[in-house]
Order: sequence, then structure tokens, then C-alpha cells
Amino acid sequence: MHDVKLNRRLVLEAPERGPDGAGGYIETWRRIGELWADIAARTGRETQDGTAALSSAGYRITVRAAPHGAPSRPKPEQRLRSGSRVFNITAVTEQDPQGRYLTCHATEEVAV
Repeated sequence: MHDVKLNRRLVLEAPERGPDGAGGYIETWRRIGELWADIAARTGRETQDGTAALSSAGYRITVRAAPHGAPSRPKPEQRLRSGSRVFNITAVTEQDPQGRYLTCHATEEVAV
């Protein structure tokens, strides 16, 4: 385990779906709260999304633990935001046996 330095403030957001007025839905993001985090870059690669090239990078984001079911506990399909940067959470694991920290495995995609 690396030294944890919770020195980045991130906003935790959850998706919400609402009717679009045409029988479908629109997805918006609701702010749940703020978390202090330690962000470590992992691997990255370039991919294609239709006609656009995307840079996709993986991150390991460490936050303080919260009990299961607590609104402040990140979950897959939620995201963490830092200004215009968006980190989509793909998995959440406990980092240490004492349960002090959680590791959010996340990806950030940027058009290149």
C-alpha cells in the first residue's frame, strides 16, 4: 500500500434519469457530496469511439471509507469530478484490512 495523501477534493455524483417528453429519458448527474482523495494514474491507451479518437486512462482513487449503504460511499456507475475532469467509477474495493480507506478504480476519457 502506498502512502495515502488525501489532498484532492472531488465531487461525488450519481446518475439520475428523467422523462424527456418523447417517451424516452434523459440522464443528468446529481451532486451527492465532496470527498478528499489521493489520485494515482495507472495505464492509458488511445481508442476509437465512432469517428473520434479517445484517450482513456485508468486511475486508482483512494478515499476515506464509509459504511455500506452510506450515501458518501462511492459505487460503480457513479463518478468523481474535479472541475472539468470526470472519473467514471468502475469498481470499489476496501484498500486495507482495517477498513480505513476505499479504492475507487476509475477511468477518464478525453477526446484527442
